[in-house]
Amino acid sequence: MKGKIGLEEHFATEATIMDSHGYLAEKIWPELKSRLLDIQEKRLAFMDKFGVEMMILSLNAPAIQAIPNTKLAIETAQKSNDFLADEIHKRPDRFAGLAALPMQDTDAAIRELERCARELGFVGILVNGFSQIGEPDTAVYLDEKMYRPFWETVEKLNMPFYLHPRNPLQKHAQIYEGHPWLLGPTWAFGQETAVHALRLMCSGLFDVYPKLKIILGHMGEGLPFSMWRVDNRNAWVNEPPDYPAKNLISDYFLKNFYITTSGNFRTQALINTMLEIGSDRILFSADYPFEDVGHASQWFDKAEISENDRQKIGRTNALNLFQIGR
Repeated sequence: MKGKIGLEEHFATEATIMDSHGYLAEKIWPELKSRLLDIQEKRLAFMDKFGVEMMILSLNAPAIQAIPNTKLAIETAQKSNDFLADEIHKRPDRFAGLAALPMQDTDAAIRELERCARELGFVGILVNGFSQIGEPDTAVYLDEKMYRPFWETVEKLNMPFYLHPRNPLQKHAQIYEGHPWLLGPTWAFGQETAVHALRLMCSGLFDVYPKLKIILGHMGEGLPFSMWRVDNRNAWVNEPPDYPAKNLISDYFLKNFYITTSGNFRTQALINTMLEIGSDRILFSADYPFEDVGHASQWFDKAEISENDRQKIGRTNALNLFQIGR
């Protein structure tokens, strides 16, 4: 399929590049680094080869969220967003941007979001999970009350919000001790992000701001498979769940969440996700450069789904969600 749009596709700046070091073997690092720092050459060549018309770019992880110094987090976010805006300006037909935000300071995050939306022309937001604030061992999640004014602004600006993974802090990761291969995309990324998303759903956030649009990558971080059990555990006791939200968790999942195919190129998983949330809420992505554009595209182009669904997932859902070309 030609004309695909990917929206979990990453870049790095010199200030954030080392955050991606160590996820792959050391011998791979020079190539991964070059792909992260490149936007206009290797990246475009891969896009042209595999029928990707546009990438909606976002900063690598954990980047801004892992800077405990609030002043430095604000400065790094601004510089990263300015860099991305300059690169998009060179090829606005091929690239769009998701804002990186300093969630260490709610007011600063709102100001930077408004700047990215109104001045830089970005089409959405990507935040790398929890933020470390003040001390490296802190982990502040986005369902906290301090972020309600931020979410109000997100809804007002109608900006889709990508909740991107990061590893848990070491003090919260005892279960992975001695098993480092389970960290990162193998398992820890998905587990961390799925719980964060569930916290948002059960917090009552979407009762207050019902028009929020949250995106999860990697075929939904396992949640499409688990939502029935989330809502129906121990159903025979007929006791209402003890959380602030007014509705079932799955109600918010079906209404407020979108899912991408990033890093999960499996037709069975795609079909399960389509059955759970519908093809109108699924979007193609590769997770470049951590995953391969060719692997993503060659799988998706031949996946056993209807051509109508392929066009929606591969292209038109992204155009509609991010209001591209309007």
